[in-house]
Amino acid sequence: MKLLEYKGKELLKNYDIAVQNGLVVSSVDEIAQNIKAIKPPYVIKVQIMAGGRGKAGGIKFAGNVAEAEKICADLFNKEIRGCIVKKILIAEKSEIADEWYLSIILDRFYKTPMIIFSSLGGIDIEETAKSDPEKIIKLPVNTLIGIKDYHTRYIFEKCALDLKFYDKFNLILLNLYRLFCEYDCILAEINPLSIAEGEKLMAIDCKMDIDDSSLYHHTDIFEFRDSLDENPLIIEARKFNFLYIPLGNDGDIAVISNGSGMLMSCIDLISKSGMKTGCALDLGGGATSDRIAEAVKIIFKNKNINYLLVSIFGGITRCDEVAKGVKLAIKSGLKDKTVILRLEGTNKSEALEVIKGIDGSVTTASSITEGVKILSSRRKDK
Repeated sequence: MKLLEYKGKELLKNYDIAVQNGLVVSSVDEIAQNIKAIKPPYVIKVQIMAGGRGKAGGIKFAGNVAEAEKICADLFNKEIRGCIVKKILIAEKSEIADEWYLSIILDRFYKTPMIIFSSLGGIDIEETAKSDPEKIIKLPVNTLIGIKDYHTRYIFEKCALDLKFYDKFNLILLNLYRLFCEYDCILAEINPLSIAEGEKLMAIDCKMDIDDSSLYHHTDIFEFRDSLDENPLIIEARKFNFLYIPLGNDGDIAVISNGSGMLMSCIDLISKSGMKTGCALDLGGGATSDRIAEAVKIIFKNKNINYLLVSIFGGITRCDEVAKGVKLAIKSGLKDKTVILRLEGTNKSEALEVIKGIDGSVTTASSITEGVKILSSRRKDK
Protein backbone atom coordinates (compact mmCIF):
# COMPACT_ATOMS: atom_id res chain seq x y z
CA MET A 1 0.00 0.00 0.00
CA LYS A 2 1.70 3.18 -1.22
CA LEU A 3 0.85 6.36 0.65
CA LEU A 4 0.45 9.79 -0.85
CA GLU A 5 2.98 12.35 0.38
CA TYR A 6 0.61 14.11 2.76
CA LYS A 7 -0.30 10.87 4.54
CA GLY A 8 3.36 9.87 4.79
CA LYS A 9 4.14 13.25 6.34
CA GLU A 10 1.35 12.76 8.88
CA LEU A 11 3.13 9.59 10.01
CA LEU A 12 6.52 11.33 10.12
CA LYS A 13 5.07 14.14 12.23
CA ASN A 14 3.51 11.59 14.61
CA TYR A 15 7.00 10.13 15.08
CA ASP A 16 8.56 13.53 15.87
CA ILE A 17 10.20 14.05 12.49
CA ALA A 18 9.85 17.67 11.37
CA VAL A 19 7.84 18.45 8.22
CA GLN A 20 6.62 21.70 6.69
CA ASN A 21 3.33 23.18 7.88
CA GLY A 22 0.72 22.48 5.25
CA LEU A 23 -2.81 21.54 4.34
CA VAL A 24 -4.41 19.18 1.83
CA VAL A 25 -7.27 20.45 -0.33
CA SER A 26 -9.67 18.71 -2.70
CA SER A 27 -11.04 21.91 -4.25
CA VAL A 28 -10.09 25.55 -4.68
CA ASP A 29 -12.92 26.60 -2.35
CA GLU A 30 -11.13 24.97 0.60
CA ILE A 31 -7.99 27.11 0.28
CA ALA A 32 -9.00 30.55 1.57
CA GLN A 33 -10.79 29.24 4.64
CA ASN A 34 -7.98 26.92 5.74
CA ILE A 35 -4.70 28.51 4.65
CA LYS A 36 -4.45 31.18 7.37
CA ALA A 37 -2.19 29.08 9.59
CA ILE A 38 0.35 28.63 6.77
CA LYS A 39 2.83 31.39 6.05
CA PRO A 40 3.62 32.40 2.45
CA PRO A 41 5.38 31.78 0.16
CA TYR A 42 3.87 28.40 -0.62
CA VAL A 43 4.94 25.24 -2.40
CA ILE A 44 2.05 23.53 -4.19
CA LYS A 45 2.37 19.78 -4.80
CA VAL A 46 -0.11 17.50 -6.56
CA GLN A 47 -0.82 14.29 -4.65
CA ILE A 48 -0.63 11.42 -7.12
CA MET A 49 0.62 7.84 -7.05
CA ALA A 50 3.48 8.51 -9.47
CA GLY A 51 7.05 9.74 -9.35
CA GLY A 52 8.62 12.56 -11.35
CA ARG A 53 5.72 14.93 -10.71
CA GLY A 54 8.04 17.95 -10.31
CA LYS A 55 9.52 17.59 -13.78
CA ALA A 56 5.99 16.96 -15.12
CA GLY A 57 4.69 20.29 -13.78
CA GLY A 58 3.09 18.96 -10.62
CA ILE A 59 5.10 21.11 -8.18
CA LYS A 60 4.76 24.90 -8.30
CA PHE A 61 5.29 27.93 -6.09
CA ALA A 62 3.00 30.78 -5.06
CA GLY A 63 3.72 34.04 -3.25
CA ASN A 64 0.21 34.63 -1.90
CA VAL A 65 -3.23 33.09 -1.53
CA ALA A 66 -4.53 34.40 -4.86
CA GLU A 67 -1.62 32.83 -6.73
CA ALA A 68 -2.13 29.57 -4.85
CA GLU A 69 -5.81 29.49 -5.81
CA LYS A 70 -5.03 30.15 -9.47
CA ILE A 71 -2.34 27.45 -9.63
CA CYS A 72 -4.57 24.92 -7.88
CA ALA A 73 -7.46 25.72 -10.23
CA ASP A 74 -5.17 24.90 -13.17
CA LEU A 75 -3.94 21.66 -11.57
CA PHE A 76 -7.18 20.12 -10.33
CA ASN A 77 -8.43 17.33 -12.65
CA LYS A 78 -5.32 17.66 -14.79
CA GLU A 79 -3.61 14.45 -15.88
CA ILE A 80 0.00 14.21 -14.68
CA ARG A 81 2.06 11.06 -15.16
CA GLY A 82 -1.11 9.18 -16.08
CA CYS A 83 -2.91 10.21 -12.86
CA ILE A 84 -5.80 12.65 -12.45
CA VAL A 85 -5.13 15.29 -9.78
CA LYS A 86 -7.77 15.07 -7.03
CA LYS A 87 -5.80 16.31 -4.02
CA ILE A 88 -3.16 19.04 -3.64
CA LEU A 89 -0.79 19.71 -0.75
CA ILE A 90 -0.06 23.39 -0.01
CA ALA A 91 2.90 23.83 2.33
CA GLU A 92 5.22 26.54 3.56
CA LYS A 93 8.21 26.95 1.27
CA SER A 94 11.47 26.29 3.11
CA GLU A 95 14.87 27.82 2.43
CA ILE A 96 17.15 24.81 2.04
CA ALA A 97 20.90 24.83 2.65
CA ASP A 98 21.55 21.18 1.80
CA GLU A 99 19.66 18.04 0.78
CA TRP A 100 20.29 14.51 2.05
CA TYR A 101 18.63 11.23 1.22
CA LEU A 102 17.55 8.79 3.94
CA SER A 103 15.48 5.65 3.70
CA ILE A 104 14.90 2.31 5.36
CA ILE A 105 13.87 -0.47 3.01
CA LEU A 106 13.06 -4.13 3.50
CA ASP A 107 15.98 -5.76 1.69
CA ARG A 108 14.85 -9.12 0.33
CA PHE A 109 18.39 -10.29 -0.46
CA TYR A 110 19.73 -9.75 3.06
CA LYS A 111 16.28 -10.43 4.58
CA THR A 112 16.58 -7.48 6.93
CA PRO A 113 15.82 -3.74 7.04
CA MET A 114 18.48 -1.74 5.21
CA ILE A 115 19.44 1.89 5.89
CA ILE A 116 20.23 3.79 2.70
CA PHE A 117 21.82 7.24 2.95
CA SER A 118 23.39 9.79 0.62
CA SER A 119 24.58 13.33 1.22
CA LEU A 120 23.49 14.06 -2.37
CA GLY A 121 19.71 13.90 -1.97
CA GLY A 122 16.96 15.51 -4.01
CA ILE A 123 15.31 14.82 -7.35
CA ASP A 124 18.47 13.47 -8.97
CA ILE A 125 19.15 10.71 -6.44
CA GLU A 126 18.60 8.04 -9.13
CA GLU A 127 21.30 9.64 -11.28
CA THR A 128 23.62 9.76 -8.27
CA ALA A 129 23.10 6.03 -7.76
CA LYS A 130 24.16 5.43 -11.38
CA SER A 131 27.01 7.93 -11.75
CA ASP A 132 28.41 7.94 -8.20
CA PRO A 133 27.35 4.68 -6.52
CA GLU A 134 30.04 5.19 -3.88
CA LYS A 135 28.01 8.18 -2.65
CA ILE A 136 25.21 5.80 -1.62
CA ILE A 137 25.71 4.11 1.76
CA LYS A 138 23.88 0.93 2.71
CA LEU A 139 23.79 -0.43 6.26
CA PRO A 140 21.86 -3.57 7.28
CA VAL A 141 19.99 -3.49 10.58
CA ASN A 142 19.99 -6.45 12.95
CA THR A 143 16.33 -6.62 13.97
CA LEU A 144 17.26 -8.12 17.35
CA ILE A 145 19.09 -4.97 18.42
CA GLY A 146 17.73 -2.27 16.07
CA ILE A 147 19.40 1.08 15.35
CA LYS A 148 22.58 1.77 17.31
CA ASP A 149 24.94 4.74 17.54
CA TYR A 150 27.45 3.02 15.29
CA HIS A 151 25.03 3.30 12.36
CA THR A 152 25.00 7.09 12.68
CA ARG A 153 28.75 7.28 13.38
CA TYR A 154 29.51 5.29 10.23
CA ILE A 155 27.30 7.52 8.09
CA PHE A 156 28.81 10.74 9.43
CA GLU A 157 32.41 9.51 9.11
CA LYS A 158 31.89 8.04 5.62
CA CYS A 159 30.19 11.19 4.29
CA ALA A 160 32.23 13.73 6.32
CA LEU A 161 29.07 15.33 7.66
CA ASP A 162 29.10 18.21 10.12
CA LEU A 163 28.93 16.76 13.65
CA LYS A 164 26.64 19.55 14.82
CA PHE A 165 23.83 17.63 13.09
CA TYR A 166 24.77 14.30 14.67
CA ASP A 167 22.22 14.22 17.50
CA LYS A 168 19.38 15.54 15.33
CA PHE A 169 20.08 13.01 12.60
CA ASN A 170 20.47 10.15 15.07
CA LEU A 171 17.05 10.93 16.57
CA ILE A 172 15.45 11.05 13.11
CA LEU A 173 17.02 7.70 12.19
CA LEU A 174 15.75 6.12 15.42
CA ASN A 175 12.25 7.51 14.90
CA LEU A 176 12.13 6.52 11.22
CA TYR A 177 13.12 2.97 12.13
CA ARG A 178 10.43 2.87 14.82
CA LEU A 179 7.85 4.03 12.27
CA PHE A 180 9.18 1.45 9.76
CA CYS A 181 8.69 -1.40 12.24
CA GLU A 182 5.45 -0.31 13.90
CA TYR A 183 3.70 0.36 10.58
CA ASP A 184 5.03 -2.79 8.85
CA CYS A 185 6.71 -0.73 6.13
CA ILE A 186 8.40 -2.10 3.06
CA LEU A 187 9.83 1.37 2.41
CA ALA A 188 10.12 4.51 4.54
CA GLU A 189 11.92 7.20 2.54
CA ILE A 190 12.73 10.86 3.20
CA ASN A 191 14.01 12.67 0.13
CA PRO A 192 15.15 15.25 0.64
CA LEU A 193 15.99 15.34 4.32
CA SER A 194 16.95 18.98 4.26
CA ILE A 195 18.95 21.36 6.36
CA ALA A 196 16.45 24.19 6.63
CA GLU A 197 16.27 27.52 8.47
CA GLY A 198 17.87 27.48 11.89
CA GLU A 199 19.93 24.41 11.01
CA LYS A 200 16.83 22.28 11.39
CA LEU A 201 16.62 18.84 9.75
CA MET A 202 13.28 18.60 7.97
CA ALA A 203 11.53 16.05 5.74
CA ILE A 204 10.62 17.99 2.60
CA ASP A 205 9.23 14.98 0.74
CA CYS A 206 8.67 11.32 1.55
CA LYS A 207 7.52 7.94 0.28
CA MET A 208 5.89 5.27 2.40
CA ASP A 209 5.01 1.75 1.29
CA ILE A 210 3.19 -0.47 3.79
CA ASP A 211 2.77 -4.24 3.60
CA ASP A 212 -0.78 -4.90 2.38
CA SER A 213 -1.14 -7.94 4.63
CA SER A 214 -0.71 -5.74 7.73
CA LEU A 215 -3.46 -3.22 6.97
CA TYR A 216 -6.01 -4.98 9.15
CA HIS A 217 -4.32 -3.61 12.27
CA HIS A 218 -3.59 -0.11 10.90
CA THR A 219 -7.07 1.41 10.90
CA ASP A 220 -5.79 4.86 9.88
CA ILE A 221 -4.15 3.44 6.74
CA PHE A 222 -7.23 1.34 6.02
CA GLU A 223 -9.34 4.51 6.13
CA PHE A 224 -6.82 6.34 3.94
CA ARG A 225 -6.94 3.56 1.33
CA ASP A 226 -10.74 3.64 1.24
CA SER A 227 -10.67 7.43 0.76
CA LEU A 228 -8.63 7.20 -2.44
CA ASP A 229 -10.27 7.82 -5.79
CA GLU A 230 -9.48 4.34 -7.10
CA ASN A 231 -10.62 2.36 -10.11
CA PRO A 232 -14.00 0.89 -9.00
CA LEU A 233 -12.96 -2.57 -10.23
CA ILE A 234 -9.95 -2.49 -7.88
CA ILE A 235 -12.32 -1.77 -5.00
CA GLU A 236 -14.79 -4.48 -6.06
CA ALA A 237 -12.03 -7.07 -6.46
CA ARG A 238 -10.64 -6.19 -3.03
CA LYS A 239 -13.96 -7.22 -1.44
CA PHE A 240 -13.19 -10.79 -2.55
CA ASN A 241 -9.48 -10.53 -1.62
CA PHE A 242 -8.54 -10.39 -5.30
CA LEU A 243 -5.90 -8.07 -6.73
CA TYR A 244 -7.20 -6.30 -9.86
CA ILE A 245 -4.50 -4.59 -11.93
CA PRO A 246 -5.42 -2.08 -14.69
CA LEU A 247 -2.81 -2.20 -17.45
CA GLY A 248 -4.05 0.20 -20.13
CA ASN A 249 -7.13 1.34 -22.03
CA ASP A 250 -5.96 -0.02 -25.39
CA GLY A 251 -5.82 -3.71 -24.46
CA ASP A 252 -8.73 -6.10 -25.15
CA ILE A 253 -7.24 -9.15 -23.35
CA ALA A 254 -7.36 -9.94 -19.62
CA VAL A 255 -5.44 -12.50 -17.60
CA ILE A 256 -6.51 -14.33 -14.43
CA SER A 257 -4.06 -16.45 -12.45
CA ASN A 258 -3.13 -17.50 -8.93
CA GLY A 259 0.27 -15.87 -8.55
CA SER A 260 2.10 -12.77 -9.73
CA GLY A 261 4.84 -14.76 -11.48
CA MET A 262 2.39 -16.60 -13.70
CA LEU A 263 0.47 -13.39 -14.37
CA MET A 264 3.64 -11.68 -15.60
CA SER A 265 4.59 -14.69 -17.75
CA CYS A 266 1.17 -14.59 -19.45
CA ILE A 267 1.33 -10.83 -20.00
CA ASP A 268 4.89 -11.07 -21.41
CA LEU A 269 3.89 -13.78 -23.91
CA ILE A 270 0.80 -11.83 -24.97
CA SER A 271 2.94 -8.71 -25.54
CA LYS A 272 5.56 -10.65 -27.51
CA SER A 273 2.77 -11.88 -29.79
CA GLY A 274 1.88 -8.29 -30.65
CA MET A 275 -1.27 -8.14 -28.53
CA LYS A 276 -2.10 -5.94 -25.55
CA THR A 277 -3.34 -6.82 -22.08
CA GLY A 278 -5.90 -4.42 -20.63
CA CYS A 279 -6.02 -5.81 -17.10
CA ALA A 280 -5.05 -8.71 -14.88
CA LEU A 281 -6.42 -10.31 -11.73
CA ASP A 282 -4.57 -12.34 -9.10
CA LEU A 283 -6.89 -14.80 -7.33
CA GLY A 284 -4.51 -15.62 -4.51
CA GLY A 285 -5.07 -19.08 -3.05
CA GLY A 286 -8.05 -21.29 -2.33
CA ALA A 287 -10.62 -19.63 -4.59
CA THR A 288 -13.92 -21.55 -4.77
CA SER A 289 -16.24 -21.73 -7.77
CA ASP A 290 -18.48 -18.87 -6.63
CA ARG A 291 -15.47 -16.60 -6.09
CA ILE A 292 -13.99 -17.62 -9.47
CA ALA A 293 -17.29 -16.64 -11.08
CA GLU A 294 -17.09 -13.22 -9.41
CA ALA A 295 -13.50 -12.78 -10.67
CA VAL A 296 -14.58 -13.47 -14.26
CA LYS A 297 -17.53 -11.08 -13.95
CA ILE A 298 -15.26 -8.35 -12.56
CA ILE A 299 -12.88 -8.76 -15.50
CA PHE A 300 -15.65 -8.39 -18.08
CA LYS A 301 -17.05 -5.30 -16.36
CA ASN A 302 -14.08 -3.64 -18.07
CA LYS A 303 -15.85 -2.81 -21.32
CA ASN A 304 -12.63 -2.97 -23.32
CA ILE A 305 -12.08 -6.66 -22.52
CA ASN A 306 -13.35 -9.29 -24.99
CA TYR A 307 -10.83 -12.08 -24.35
CA LEU A 308 -9.75 -13.78 -21.14
CA LEU A 309 -6.81 -16.13 -20.54
CA VAL A 310 -7.11 -18.07 -17.28
CA SER A 311 -3.92 -19.86 -16.24
CA ILE A 312 -4.08 -21.87 -13.03
CA PHE A 313 -1.69 -24.28 -11.37
CA GLY A 314 -4.06 -26.21 -9.14
CA GLY A 315 -2.99 -26.73 -5.56
CA ILE A 316 -5.07 -25.03 -2.89
CA THR A 317 -7.06 -23.59 -5.81
CA ARG A 318 -8.51 -26.73 -7.41
CA CYS A 319 -8.88 -26.92 -11.18
CA ASP A 320 -12.47 -28.23 -11.03
CA GLU A 321 -13.50 -25.23 -8.88
CA VAL A 322 -12.00 -22.93 -11.50
CA ALA A 323 -13.90 -24.67 -14.31
CA LYS A 324 -17.17 -24.57 -12.34
CA GLY A 325 -16.65 -20.87 -11.62
CA VAL A 326 -16.08 -20.05 -15.29
CA LYS A 327 -19.21 -22.03 -16.17
CA LEU A 328 -21.25 -20.05 -13.62
CA ALA A 329 -19.96 -16.75 -15.04
CA ILE A 330 -20.72 -17.76 -18.64
CA LYS A 331 -24.26 -18.76 -17.66
CA SER A 332 -24.80 -15.34 -16.06
CA GLY A 333 -24.70 -13.67 -19.49
CA LEU A 334 -21.12 -13.64 -20.80
CA LYS A 335 -21.68 -15.91 -23.81
CA ASP A 336 -20.31 -13.37 -26.28
CA LYS A 337 -16.90 -13.38 -24.56
CA THR A 338 -13.93 -15.66 -25.31
CA VAL A 339 -12.34 -17.54 -22.41
CA ILE A 340 -9.25 -19.74 -22.72
CA LEU A 341 -8.44 -22.05 -19.80
CA ARG A 342 -5.01 -23.46 -19.10
CA LEU A 343 -5.29 -25.75 -16.08
CA GLU A 344 -2.69 -27.98 -14.41
CA GLY A 345 -2.66 -29.73 -11.06
CA THR A 346 -5.28 -30.83 -8.56
CA ASN A 347 -8.49 -32.25 -10.11
CA LYS A 348 -7.53 -31.37 -13.68
CA SER A 349 -9.43 -34.35 -15.14
CA GLU A 350 -12.60 -33.35 -13.27
CA ALA A 351 -12.18 -29.81 -14.58
CA LEU A 352 -11.99 -31.02 -18.18
CA GLU A 353 -15.29 -32.86 -17.71
CA VAL A 354 -16.91 -29.64 -16.44
CA ILE A 355 -15.58 -27.69 -19.42
CA LYS A 356 -17.21 -30.16 -21.84
CA GLY A 357 -20.55 -28.89 -20.57
CA ILE A 358 -19.76 -25.25 -21.42
CA ASP A 359 -20.60 -23.81 -24.83
CA GLY A 360 -18.00 -22.99 -27.48
CA SER A 361 -16.94 -19.66 -25.96
CA VAL A 362 -14.57 -21.57 -23.62
CA THR A 363 -11.47 -23.33 -24.96
CA THR A 364 -8.76 -25.30 -23.16
CA ALA A 365 -5.02 -25.02 -23.73
CA SER A 366 -2.25 -27.37 -22.61
CA SER A 367 0.19 -24.52 -21.89
CA ILE A 368 0.37 -20.75 -21.62
CA THR A 369 2.10 -20.61 -25.01
CA GLU A 370 -0.72 -22.56 -26.64
CA GLY A 371 -3.27 -20.36 -24.87
CA VAL A 372 -1.65 -17.22 -26.34
CA LYS A 373 -1.65 -18.81 -29.82
CA ILE A 374 -5.37 -19.56 -29.50
CA LEU A 375 -5.94 -15.96 -28.40
CA SER A 376 -4.15 -14.65 -31.45
CA SER A 377 -6.15 -16.93 -33.75
CA ARG A 378 -9.50 -15.99 -32.19
CA ARG A 379 -8.78 -12.28 -32.47
CA LYS A 380 -7.84 -12.64 -36.15
CA ASP A 381 -11.07 -14.57 -36.84
CA LYS A 382 -13.11 -11.66 -35.47
